[in-house]
Amino acid sequence: MTLEQKIGQFFFPAVFINDTEENIQATEALIRNHNIGGLTFFHSRASAATNYESKQKVVTYDDSYSKLKELIVRYQKCAPTPLLMSIDAEWGLAMRIEKTPQYPYAITLGALPESEIDLVYEVGKQIGYDLKAAGIQYNLAPLADINNNPDNPVIGYRSFGESKEKVALFANAYLKGMSDAGILGCLKHFPGHGNTNVDSHLGLPILNENLEQLMNNELYPFIKGIENKVDSIMIGHLAVPALNDGKNTSATLSKNIIENLLRNQLGFEGLVISDALNMKSVSDLYQTKGQLEWEAFNAGNDILCFAENVNEGIQTILNNATAERIEESFARIWKYKEKVGILKNNKQFPDETNASLDFTISTELNRNIAASCLTKVKSDSIPFRIQQADKNKSVAQLSIYKDGFATKVAHSLQAPIFSITAENPIDFKETLNKYDTLLISLFVPKAKPLNHFEIETEVLQYLGELLATKNCVLYVFGNPYALQVLPNLALAKEIVMAYQDFDVFQEVAAQQFIHNSVCKGQLPVNIKNL
Repeated sequence: MTLEQKIGQFFFPAVFINDTEENIQATEALIRNHNIGGLTFFHSRASAATNYESKQKVVTYDDSYSKLKELIVRYQKCAPTPLLMSIDAEWGLAMRIEKTPQYPYAITLGALPESEIDLVYEVGKQIGYDLKAAGIQYNLAPLADINNNPDNPVIGYRSFGESKEKVALFANAYLKGMSDAGILGCLKHFPGHGNTNVDSHLGLPILNENLEQLMNNELYPFIKGIENKVDSIMIGHLAVPALNDGKNTSATLSKNIIENLLRNQLGFEGLVISDALNMKSVSDLYQTKGQLEWEAFNAGNDILCFAENVNEGIQTILNNATAERIEESFARIWKYKEKVGILKNNKQFPDETNASLDFTISTELNRNIAASCLTKVKSDSIPFRIQQADKNKSVAQLSIYKDGFATKVAHSLQAPIFSITAENPIDFKETLNKYDTLLISLFVPKAKPLNHFEIETEVLQYLGELLATKNCVLYVFGNPYALQVLPNLALAKEIVMAYQDFDVFQEVAAQQFIHNSVCKGQLPVNIKNL
């Protein structure tokens, strides 16, 4: 290859599964003309980070998975050099593609006791097999971010929790599972995106810690990943002035952070990939097309993810970079293409021997995770038995946003069910007031904390009134940080955290309630209002 062709290998533009034929052909031309190294798949233009301003409605497609496989074949067939196909599949292909197996969020896995770490390994392995079946070799996951800021708008549920040791342990187990399935993994977002309160899709978060503080906390999971030979590390769009001569420069564009800290001081030898270069924290910095791509490469990134100016970027790097620097990044990318076997034996194409995804395996794995992560957050010192209230006909169920758990419990608990939905007003207050004891199931609408996780103000106020005046047993399906927005939470008789709203999690939670069985899970984060 010429130097220009080798530079093409650094570019991983975004591609969209549900796209127009015109755009697909434009991608094929990009592959043929510029010898690009790989692609990063998204569901659609409306679902990607580019949609933050346009606010397009995300449309559901039943055939996204088959389209993905067809596109991978098309793109690989027109590639001068086999493409390294990547996707962000932190909780499985379902993060991007409908009707594919979904696994629990990282924060749910973080509730598992360390003795159940094999379940985290199995999640990584099964996600790896699902990706391999589709023809994808590189998962841009998991997070090594320690979520030590409950107001973090973008990390939160995507992190294994607040403990640096557990984050490191579980991230490496997940990586090991993927590696054993033949898939490359990626720790992100270096040097740590957990203790921030700005979404880097929209602005530039700033970490004010010094190097010693970072070494003691944020960097710990990355150091452990490096010790375990992690394939790649993604650099976050966040500024760390203490590491960059006091400047608020994104880590993605900082030689001090990538070359001095990550490469030289921490000894990382794998692939360095930028976070998406279309994100507002960096995309608006340079008016000249290709300049951002050059600055990111010059700072030390090997792979330029979601690069939007491929031609201009290649030319700017060619005009400015040394041949030695180009060869270094090319050699790393080639090494990992060899590792996953795409340079021989047609391993770059979808695996037709596993043409249909097996939902049975994911369902059973999720059931085992649910049984081990269910967490008794609070229980009165005097054991409270809702069954006794049931005998006195003084108990009712209140389901908020979904009825699944309530109906599963109803087989054993003879109590009326009252439901709150986003569409229906709360018009049963007088009737519900007759009951002394309530079994409440709250399905948190959103995983992100914006607008109180989308729990309506009226619902929060009413829930607070009930917790203050009734004997309430509360089961919560969603992000545990949602507990912090619930008024009078500490007045609940019992609180059980069930994390996911999957049907199997509801079944396991219902059985735990009916049999009053032990909960093995541990809260992965601190909740301040308990």
